[in-house]
Amino acid sequence: MKKGLSKLPDAEIEKCEQHKWIVSIIQSYALLPENTLKNQSEEPAWETPVVGFSRGDDPLWEQLKRDIGPFYWTPIEIYRQTFLEDDAEPEDLTVIAWILPQTETTKKESRKRKRFPSERWARSRKFGEEFNVKLREYLVNEFKERGIRAVAPQLSPLWSMEVSEKYGLSSKWSERHAAYVSGLGTFGLCDGLITEMGKAIRCGSVVAKTTLPPTPRPYKSHREYCLFFSKGACSACIKRCPAGAISEKGHDKKKCQEYVDFKTREYINKNYGFDAYGCGLCQVGVPCESKIPQKTKKF
Repeated sequence: MKKGLSKLPDAEIEKCEQHKWIVSIIQSYALLPENTLKNQSEEPAWETPVVGFSRGDDPLWEQLKRDIGPFYWTPIEIYRQTFLEDDAEPEDLTVIAWILPQTETTKKESRKRKRFPSERWARSRKFGEEFNVKLREYLVNEFKERGIRAVAPQLSPLWSMEVSEKYGLSSKWSERHAAYVSGLGTFGLCDGLITEMGKAIRCGSVVAKTTLPPTPRPYKSHREYCLFFSKGACSACIKRCPAGAISEKGHDKKKCQEYVDFKTREYINKNYGFDAYGCGLCQVGVPCESKIPQKTKKF
């Protein structure tokens, strides 16, 4: 019996152990050679992942669906569409979400850029996301070996981009929203997720048929960590955006996508010699780059 668990019921001890096991395998996987920028020195793409959990019946899932659009998946919807014969209920599921923080070297290099992404940032977007895909698959397979059904919504053949009447370009599942529900961060003016490791990150998630304690959400509002919304005291990401896609009205997804899909792809191909896209300039050189800039009690 491990110290601190002896007074808990057996079922609760098992949940605590599974919680630790999940965090351990995610963080251990990040130590493998797969976590690489694939540059000459084979630098890691990401620092140690931060992991959060949320219940499949958390009311926020239905709230997101109502807000974003009827196409948006709740955890039970993607689970049932994956395992058609399973009669699971929302309360039977847990969403495991994680944050992959950019390395200090990548952030330092990217801060100097004004128009196009640095090579390390472009590599993290391409090869770092390839690692993220493998991490999702690895976690699903680890659950399977334990007899637990799980699905990575982002990798499902049913996943697709959609158009939200309210928000424009959207998708059936958002990794950032999964992290938000799982207690890992809130959204900034540019729509980036501000976490304890800052905004220079990527996210991933898996839905599993297991019941684990959720990570407490230390915020009341989905914009709480953003200084622009909490204090009206920041517009750094507006100035950092080379596409003019961020203003006090928010994030222009169409303008951002056009810049990223065409101009940055052309630049990366020509200057770095591989096919990729990405920008990320609004995620560095800002107060929320590497931390929560200021926790606020009032929205």
